[in-house]
Amino acid sequence: MKLNLREIIEVPGSRLPFSCVLSTEELDFPAVVGYDGELKAEGAVVNTAGILTVEGTITAKMRCICDRCGTEFDREKVVPVSVGIAVDESEEEDLFQMEDDEIDLDELLYTCFVLDMDSKMLCKPDCAGLCDGCGANLNFEKCTCKKQVDPRWAVLEQLLDNKED
Repeated sequence: MKLNLREIIEVPGSRLPFSCVLSTEELDFPAVVGYDGELKAEGAVVNTAGILTVEGTITAKMRCICDRCGTEFDREKVVPVSVGIAVDESEEEDLFQMEDDEIDLDELLYTCFVLDMDSKMLCKPDCAGLCDGCGANLNFEKCTCKKQVDPRWAVLEQLLDNKED
């Protein structure tokens, strides 16, 4: 969606509100199984003393797989957006660039969403994960494995076994 900013570029204190829905087809994250609907974005482009800024939020309802235990869970993600827009080409490269007084709002919002995505999806912050030996989900059950002896201490354990005889 192209957003024409011509009417607010020269008027400090002006705002141009937006509300849009973004498709999830192009988003591909390993831990996200699916989305419940589309991404919803709303906010405004604000001119503060001649500096244009996109302010708003992106909301997504996702079905995810926990990176530690493999359990599926639902998560609602709200991404705050606060991004500067370069009014002319001489400004910083860190800002999103306008073309003919327009900004590609979809590209800007997708970029913000992708950059804010968690590197690991966890079903809960203190997820215990799976046991390396038996595969038990440690969030719901105790491990049934025999405690492994550190190989560096194995010789000492043999001495204790001989002493008991």
